[in-house]
Amino acid sequence: MSSISLQSQLPRTYRIKAIKQETEMVRTYTFDGSLGAKPGQFVMVWLPGVDENPMSVAYDDGAETKITFFAVGDMSEELARRGVGDLVGLRGPFGTHYDWKSGQHIVLVAGGYGAAPMYFLAKESVGHGCTIEVIVGARGKEHLLYLEELESLPHVALHVATNDGSAGYKGFNTEILEKLLAQCPLDSHDAKKGKCAPVDQVFSCGPEMMLKRVMEISAAAGVPCQLSMERYMKCGFGLCGNCVMDPSGIRMCVEGPVITGEVAATLGEFGKYHRDELGKKKDFEKK
Repeated sequence: MSSISLQSQLPRTYRIKAIKQETEMVRTYTFDGSLGAKPGQFVMVWLPGVDENPMSVAYDDGAETKITFFAVGDMSEELARRGVGDLVGLRGPFGTHYDWKSGQHIVLVAGGYGAAPMYFLAKESVGHGCTIEVIVGARGKEHLLYLEELESLPHVALHVATNDGSAGYKGFNTEILEKLLAQCPLDSHDAKKGKCAPVDQVFSCGPEMMLKRVMEISAAAGVPCQLSMERYMKCGFGLCGNCVMDPSGIRMCVEGPVITGEVAATLGEFGKYHRDELGKKKDFEKK
């Protein structure tokens, strides 16, 4: 039986307090009210008569809740038509969250709208004395998100990568990660003598092929990582089985979406395929 309270399992209506148009296709909604979410958790967003979709929490400060979403597909396109003052159903929060220790040196790797939950994580962890390196990547500068918000945080160094070179480093954000981890290896002489600050953990949210590369780079450097795994979720609390992953059958809505690199390495489908709403396998495109 699920340990999630019945109140969290059932949707409640929240009024849209503010709307920010992040990019042409991406919006952030601020809702008047808190769900008590932690960085990495998600909520189920419900529009009566339309559909219900899982979405990462972009921020929750105990008074307001934010979601940032890409308006593609019937439900999210309909959601994008809502205005300030309209009511939207939310239930949750669900799933696991990122876990850190006070004073750690952490690298956050964000791809696409994964920058939203990474901002939430950065804001919370700097409050615990952490030093943060944030790597935000996108296809081009027009798709970059949360740069101003991240730059405004103390003890945060922002790195930007775009595939086309229109902003920051030309290439993949994982290439910057590889360079950062090589600057002060955990077992290096400088790290042992305190002459440089090795990275304690790597956290990531974004496209699955990016996550797999983050896992590989972190493992090669001997640095623990935590990844936010996206799967098609229906119930949110472990009953429907739609988000289980091969071969272990762990449920991403309960044992995930945030999992360690060690757990991700045991999942045979990771980076290879996922399942649609009917449970059919869909291969990831190789690029």
